[in-house]
Formats: sequence, structure tokens, C-alpha cells
Amino acid sequence: MKKISKGLFLSIALALIATLLGTVFPIIGSAVFAIVLGLLLNNTLGIPADFQPGIKFSSKKILQASIILLGFSLSIQDIGTTGLSSLSVTLITIAVAFISAFLMGKWLKIPLNTKTLIAVGTAICGGSAIAAVSPIIEAEEDEVALSISTIFLFNVVAVFLFPFLGHLMNLSDAGFGLWAGTAINDTSSVVAAGYSYSETAGDYATIVKLTRATLIIPVSLIIAGIQIYKKKHHADKVPLKQLFPWFILWFVVASLISSTGILPEAFISVAKWLSRFMIAMALGSIGLSANLKDLLRTGKKPVLLGLITWFFVAASSLLIQFFQGLL
Repeated sequence: MKKISKGLFLSIALALIATLLGTVFPIIGSAVFAIVLGLLLNNTLGIPADFQPGIKFSSKKILQASIILLGFSLSIQDIGTTGLSSLSVTLITIAVAFISAFLMGKWLKIPLNTKTLIAVGTAICGGSAIAAVSPIIEAEEDEVALSISTIFLFNVVAVFLFPFLGHLMNLSDAGFGLWAGTAINDTSSVVAAGYSYSETAGDYATIVKLTRATLIIPVSLIIAGIQIYKKKHHADKVPLKQLFPWFILWFVVASLISSTGILPEAFISVAKWLSRFMIAMALGSIGLSANLKDLLRTGKKPVLLGLITWFFVAASSLLIQFFQGLL
């Protein structure tokens, strides 16, 4: 605990400030304030190395815990309905991500591993998907770092850009939630963009994103199968237990418990508030981990590939919703 205490207390302090600002300026919300404060602090004053373990803990474990707590305020019926209704859009946008990444990557002459990591990061769940797939394709450390930097850059942009575009297009809460949940890469950025749009949009986007995140398992198995076929990998090296995002299972368990009606309203209200506060903690920590100079130094071609792939995914999500009459 002592090892993570400094970074953890810093993320709590940022979350407190962000929550206060979000109360004063609800149209922006605590999530956006948290990531902005983290970015400003890290890229002006800098963060000492002994703060990093706590910051990393907050950005990963606290975020997962916040999602589990959120489950107590959502019924399993709503989760099932939203997850199933979004599946067609999710599957098509995943296909679009891989097709556009590989076609444009070939045109830009980007190495296969980098193309694959950017594709899976855009299609599924950002850095988590990249981390899961990188050992399967035997990616080098610099390929992983480059891909994660590229994906993270667009995660940060999405937090600010998507709510603005959503209001500009006058999207409904459900329409925006489905768009954010299928077109923004990382869970934290989906949550931030969704709740800055509205509480309903935030709930909807979170469920869609968690449904999308579970698809890392079949996608990873398909990639592993391709590698086995090429005789570049062995089946026993595929980290199956590490592929599944276990916090999603606990999110569903929390929702199941809440759906029984045995929990008092006071508990559900506290759980929801605490979930939002912990989300602010996690996003503040993500901002504290981002070095803008490093992001700007990321190779131009991978960034261009990430931008093109992201654009096609975002556009296809809106088009599918339009033709299905969901907007």
C-alpha cells in the first residue's frame, strides 16, 4: 500500500477538484475535468517517479472497480437489451477497423505487426486489446509502444470531440451512447465522453463498450489461429486466461444482485456516486500518465493510419445507425 499511496492520493485530490468543477459546470462534467487536470499537471510541473505505481494502479484497477460499482445501478435486463441491440453495429465496425487498417496500412507501407495492433486497438478496446494480442503475434516492444501511443492520442481527442459532434448532430442519448461505445477505443474515454454528454448516454455507452470488450477473446483466437496456420506460433502460448476482461463478469454479477431488489436505494445511490468519483480518479491518472511531447513525436505514418481507421469506424457506426433507424 505504501508503494502506491503517493500516486493514489494525488489521483484522489484530482478527482475531488474535478468533481467540484463538474458540479459547477455540469455540461462539461467531472470526467473531462479530471483528464484535463492530469494532462496539465504532468506536462507542466511533471510527476516524480515514486508517484507512478499509484497512478498506474488508479488508471487500471480503480477504473475496473468503478465499472463494477456502476453495475449496482443498472438492471441486468437493460444490460442484456442494450448489449444485444448494439451487437450488429459492434461487429460491423470491428470488421471495418480491420479492413481499413490493413488496406491503408499496405498503402502506407506500415509493418504487419503495427497494422495488426492499431487495428485491434481501434476495433476492440485500445491498450488492453494491444496488450492481449501483442504476445500472440510476437510484436516487438517498440511496435507495442508505438501502437499504444497512437491509440491513446485519439482516446484523448475523442473525449472532447465526440460530445461536441454529438450535440452538433443533435444525437439522442441512446444514439450517442451507441456511437461512443462502438467508435471510441478505450473504456475510460468511452465513459468520459458518454457521461459528459448525459447520464443516460454514459450508462448506454458503458454497456455497449463492455459488450465490445468481450469480443477480444474470439478476435484473439482468430489471430492466434492465423499465426498457427503460418507456423509462427504454438497454441499453448496463447494466454487464454489473460484475454478475458474479468471485471466485466463482476459488473454483470453486481447488476444481477441489484436486479433482485434486495439492495436499499441508499446503497445504490452511494455506489453510483462512488463509481463516478472513481472514474474521475482513473481518468485523472490517465492524464498524469500522458506525455504530450512523446505523443507528438509518434511516427507520422502510424498516427495517420490510426486516424484513418478511427474515421472509418466512427463514420460506419453512424451510417449503420442511420440505416437501421436508431439515430
